[in-house]
Amino acid sequence: MPETVAVIIVNYNGGELLQRCLLALSKQTRKPDRVLLVDNNSDEFSADQIKADFPQVEVLRLPENMGFAVANNVAVEKLNDTEWVVLLNPDAYAAPDWLEKLLAGARQHPEFSFFGCRMLAIKENQLDGTGDVYHVSGANWRRDHGKSADRRRQSDEILSPSGAAALFRRDIYLEAGGFNEDFFCYMEDVDLGLRLQLLGYRCFYIADAIVTHEGSGVVGKYSDFQVYHGHRNQVWVYLMNMPSPWIWIYLPQHLLYNVASILLFVFRGKTTVILRSKIDAIKGLPRAWQRRKEIQATTRISAMELRKRMSHGFFTPYLNRNE
Repeated sequence: MPETVAVIIVNYNGGELLQRCLLALSKQTRKPDRVLLVDNNSDEFSADQIKADFPQVEVLRLPENMGFAVANNVAVEKLNDTEWVVLLNPDAYAAPDWLEKLLAGARQHPEFSFFGCRMLAIKENQLDGTGDVYHVSGANWRRDHGKSADRRRQSDEILSPSGAAALFRRDIYLEAGGFNEDFFCYMEDVDLGLRLQLLGYRCFYIADAIVTHEGSGVVGKYSDFQVYHGHRNQVWVYLMNMPSPWIWIYLPQHLLYNVASILLFVFRGKTTVILRSKIDAIKGLPRAWQRRKEIQATTRISAMELRKRMSHGFFTPYLNRNE
């Protein structure tokens, strides 16, 4: 049976970035079987114009901005005739053989169930990332972010892919429950990656599948929106996914990292938004704890095995993100 793959693009006011994304996608050497564009009720958006420019694209417009997590979950549920789903941000521009290389990597490594790719930054000769890293403190970052694009890391196992450009087996995405819709936006990809790891699934980085990623091209780097959702959700990801005994052993590091984050954004003039993010994170702890019980009850790997796949070192989140 031939493999089937659908590409999901969640848009909110993507404008010219979205046009560039769709143009790159239209030039793929391996055409996706379906392309589903989910629009989160953008201020200026014409489904008719999209269809005229890119006839292969299906458009689903939501009645309000329901967030990145909800929009992707709606799309994955709708695509019930595909084996694979690809998540692609509207500010990510795929090389012509990107999808072909992703699927070839998946075939070559059947022991893995979700995949990341090489992400170049818009800034000349810089990497945006080669997979996501999760530290035992709850800090996370993109591996190789900001490094020279001349760096050629080999394909290897990673903890999780960036949600900006990632390939998932549709059945495992659904089995894990998809993105956590409480998050709205940011950290939902890390959270899903951890839940899939806890279910026993593994992730692989495919070095020759390449996209160029603007990075916060729509909302802006360190915008209030990004700071609030990212740093609120960071607390919930740790609480829900870190298994015992590590959740208690590394809790002091987690608290220290949160204090350091608060001080950093106070210094950057974002006192109100960073404090609001942590206050709302605390308010959401009872719901997150209940979700933790559900996640930990279905775990299929040992706490020790998950720890091996995380980053360690007390000072690593602050000084040395060179893994």
